[in-house]
Amino acid sequence: MNNQPVILAIDQGTTSTRAILFSATLEILAVQQKELKLHYPHKGWVEQNPEAIWQDTLEVCHAVLEHNVSMVGSVAAIGITNQRETTILWDRKTGKPVYPAIVWQDRRTDIGCEQLKAQGYEPMVTARTGLLFDPYFSATKIAWILDNIEGVRSRAMRGELAFGTVDCYLLWHLTGGKVHATDVTNAARTLLFNIVEQKWDADLLTLFDIPEAILPEVRDNAARFGMTDRVLFGRGIPIGGMAGDQHAALIGQRCFRPGMVKSTYGTGCFALMNIGLDFKPSQHRLLTTPAYRLNGKMVYAIEGSIFIAGAAIQWLRDELEFFQEAAASEALALSVPDSNEVYFVPAFTGLGAPYWRPGVRGMISGLSRDTTRAHIVRAALEAQGYQTRDLMEAIEEDGGHHAETIRVDGGLVANKFMCQFLADMLNKPVEVPRITEATALGAAILAGLTVGLFVDLEATGDYWQRDKIYTPTIAETERERLYAGWKTAVQSLLHASRN
Repeated sequence: MNNQPVILAIDQGTTSTRAILFSATLEILAVQQKELKLHYPHKGWVEQNPEAIWQDTLEVCHAVLEHNVSMVGSVAAIGITNQRETTILWDRKTGKPVYPAIVWQDRRTDIGCEQLKAQGYEPMVTARTGLLFDPYFSATKIAWILDNIEGVRSRAMRGELAFGTVDCYLLWHLTGGKVHATDVTNAARTLLFNIVEQKWDADLLTLFDIPEAILPEVRDNAARFGMTDRVLFGRGIPIGGMAGDQHAALIGQRCFRPGMVKSTYGTGCFALMNIGLDFKPSQHRLLTTPAYRLNGKMVYAIEGSIFIAGAAIQWLRDELEFFQEAAASEALALSVPDSNEVYFVPAFTGLGAPYWRPGVRGMISGLSRDTTRAHIVRAALEAQGYQTRDLMEAIEEDGGHHAETIRVDGGLVANKFMCQFLADMLNKPVEVPRITEATALGAAILAGLTVGLFVDLEATGDYWQRDKIYTPTIAETERERLYAGWKTAVQSLLHASRN
């Protein structure tokens, strides 16, 4: 094996950092992972230590290579995929961050977003970026750091600071500070990048009062981003692919034809439909976003973003101590015949698409004296089916395609009850691939493309294999009855937040 090329994928997520070695036929050879801590300094604030992100990345890369010493010299390329929107500003000379990373879940800029919306700027922003005003995206996070941390704005204006999402920050460190670049999918999540003209937008920079001097260069997803500093791995390794996690998963799930959909269930849930070469603004308050750009040719996607998916199960485990291992949630859910009319709306950090209500918070409704923890756990898992149906109905209308099946990935798809309920609620087959590490796999594919391991993107589709398929089993009347209860629960939450 040591004579065969391998690809090192860095998957830097919200709650963990992983390094995965893939073979040239996209088989997983080795995995190393380290959990990443989130910090909550104030209500609604979510931060991480950027230096911990970098050290963890280096640690898992070294660990996966040290455990597979024969492959160190065979790494043909590195691919990077990352939690999106998370915002870091650092000193160009020292690499030191000027403030903790503000995580995509952070809601501190909610009021500022509402003010911009009230001033009527949102239609212009949506027409250029495909996005909406929400604290989720990077621009208001950047502006907050510039306005609230002493001396940072003047340093930024002098060109002393660099901004980047996590991919960009890791690339800078991997190349020893030589490369300040990002890819089109991460740039598109900042609210500053015009995805129609495919460039940083001067009007948007003015709107958010952000100096262009801090911005990275924007490249295709498969590109020669640079070589790693020789001191890191004993030799320079080309970095050949970068994509935000959800776009990487779309590639890893081989959704290359318009109308194909992948839905990832990790901390949150993100469903993307490939819509082809033409930009289409959403009519249902979803997001239009680059799926990927190769050789200068952009492919677009419609995205629905749910902020809390697997995080709801983590909350039941860690905060309420309903079970010790997340896997136990499946047995608990199956121990009761239904949720006993309990609905769990996991809006811990607001409601994402298609509601976009950052100010609301989670709710469990329908509680009665005979409610048990099993009913609540089942309701939390069922919420994933309801939330995804909310998205899919809007995605299909916006994208102009009917999805025949949904390809799913992420940690939560190990839960068979959740996958079956998803198929039941969507009334579509749900496919689970044999390799569920779709995010890292997408990064590996992009890196492999750059160094010539694959002739083109479509050629990698031959390696995709289905592990399981879940088909709908419930009657239409039962499906609609359950979904109507969900809609009632959401509407009551929205109504309560207005009062």
